[in-house]
Amino acid sequence: MTTPWLATREEIKAELDVKETARSNARIDRALADATEAVHGLCHRVFYPVQETRYFDWPNGQYARPWRLWLDANELVSVTTLTSGGVTIAASDYFLEPNAYGPPYNRIEIDLDSSAAFSSGDTHQRAISVTGLFGYSNDETTLGATAETLDASETGIDVDATTSASIGVGSLLRIDSERVIVTGRTQLDTGQTLGGAGLTNVNSAVTVTVQSGAAFAAGESILIDGERMRVDDIAGNTLVVTRAWDGSTIAAHSVGAPIYAPRTLTVTRGALGTTAATHSTSTTVYRWDPPGPVRQLCVGEAVTSLLQGRSGYARTAGSGEYERETTGRGLKDLRERVYVSHGRKARTRAV
Repeated sequence: MTTPWLATREEIKAELDVKETARSNARIDRALADATEAVHGLCHRVFYPVQETRYFDWPNGQYARPWRLWLDANELVSVTTLTSGGVTIAASDYFLEPNAYGPPYNRIEIDLDSSAAFSSGDTHQRAISVTGLFGYSNDETTLGATAETLDASETGIDVDATTSASIGVGSLLRIDSERVIVTGRTQLDTGQTLGGAGLTNVNSAVTVTVQSGAAFAAGESILIDGERMRVDDIAGNTLVVTRAWDGSTIAAHSVGAPIYAPRTLTVTRGALGTTAATHSTSTTVYRWDPPGPVRQLCVGEAVTSLLQGRSGYARTAGSGEYERETTGRGLKDLRERVYVSHGRKARTRAV
């Protein structure tokens, strides 16, 4: 996976109550990848941030205003370095526009009160280079921390309970200046064991006694023997859980059974233009968050695709001349609302 998704595998499984099997995961992953591209296509923009250098023609070579560089689909969150004709333009000599609500910024304008200018150099082609963070936004949520020291080549990262509870396959994370994409999750021994009187195999037995409730987080899933459970609440050293989570089977568990959690993340290192680096234990982990309506549309597109696929794309309503394909009630309205709120609209070019 080279780019993140706009929703996670876990979000789709929660919507559909899909069992944890390799087959289900593969189908969900395909649907999520397709849904992410569909949302980007609908909105005519990419939402996740990419750190890189991009090149543009000198604007006067396009018979445009020579102090204004339109970025079009190359929207900006921030600029590190701007050069034109081989000359670096100081950050104080240009503006990122529209200033009223950006980012994203769709153009760079030279401050006409400065001596700076866009120049062509030897040719107007690719005369301007912009190094910075491209994309729609860099909205992040502070999660937990790494639980181990990392070198620059490891693709398995151990994280704490807070991070585990707040991410999924497809998430984009930042550790220091490096971005990583979560491509898988495996179980890690929490160092805790089942206490109290153990657990019976009835749905009403929802309290799990542990040595330290601080070692877990609400929303995290845990594994005892072969049964998964979702942690709904924590009271002291007691976890309140939902039994037989994620398609697993409820069972009795004895005192002393080890407790696992999916805290080892398989990741793509140095993602989206960043560089893989070393990181210390307890380094803060940040999660990039797409806009809420955009994420919800991705969920809707993926869920609809999965349900349609199961029926061979034959889900219909009505009969005869009134028969029509059903693609998810309300999805059309959601697409329209997301396009209005987050779609990149065409601009009118004038000479």
